[in-house]
Amino acid sequence: MSSQEDLRTIALAEFATAGYAGTSLQRIAELAGLSKSSVLYHYASKEALLEAAIGPAIDRMIAILEPLVGLELDDDARTTFLEAFVDFLLDHRLEVHMFINQGPSLVDVPVIDRANALVFRLAEFFSANSASLEEKMRFGIALGGAAYMLCTVHSLDLPVEPREETRVALLTIMGELLAPVRIR
Repeated sequence: MSSQEDLRTIALAEFATAGYAGTSLQRIAELAGLSKSSVLYHYASKEALLEAAIGPAIDRMIAILEPLVGLELDDDARTTFLEAFVDFLLDHRLEVHMFINQGPSLVDVPVIDRANALVFRLAEFFSANSASLEEKMRFGIALGGAAYMLCTVHSLDLPVEPREETRVALLTIMGELLAPVRIR
């Protein structure tokens, strides 16, 4: 019998692969080797299972953003954020995949609304803490590009292992993108 964590993991993989709308509780039950009623015993609905699958990632990103509120985005704060953001991306690739690819189409699903609001909050923060259009664009390209690349890594045939090598590469590239550059 699969545990709640097993169901959450199976559901997340299926939601990311087939899409939320294309995934049924029956399919998740089959993948878990359970009956649909057993899945419903643990999660009252597909929406509750989606919340369990991606809610922790949203909570983690909120925890990453909270210390930034009211801070000036100096080099130390930027480095601390980038390290936490890259670790988040590496730990939550499937969830990020869902935010990017399904977030805009799943309006009125509470957990997706929460994710979309968080993405908007992240964009607002960096927009408010950027002195120029170029800085805003650098943040958007660095954060969005890293997120998109990691969530589509299989389709782009890019390695994510070894993890530490990937982490260092992302931090280096994102740090370079966000470093002030003089126009020649």
